[in-house]
Amino acid sequence: MTPPAPPKIQLINVPDYRENYANSVQIRVSLWDFLLLFGRVNQTAPDNVAIHNFQGIFVSPQQAKALLNVLQQNVTQYESAFGEIRLEPQAGAGIVQ
Repeated sequence: MTPPAPPKIQLINVPDYRENYANSVQIRVSLWDFLLLFGRVNQTAPDNVAIHNFQGIFVSPQQAKALLNVLQQNVTQYESAFGEIRLEPQAGAGIVQ
């Protein structure tokens, strides 16, 4: 018996689809879901950091784990191609979340 053919997947952007840049992602967890809060960090002084959140996305625990796996695969491939990603801030670069 041959396995069924995988489904054809179509990626369709809805009319209000937008792309944005985030250098801050905060995560809140409940029993039922994960909330990913995307934002931009604005540091105007060494002691003044503002994070402007612009999008919150709820995902199920299963989707959060799938996202973790996909991100890990992509980070590994990125580091193989371009070198290690360091999380500590560089001199004068400010904060790292």
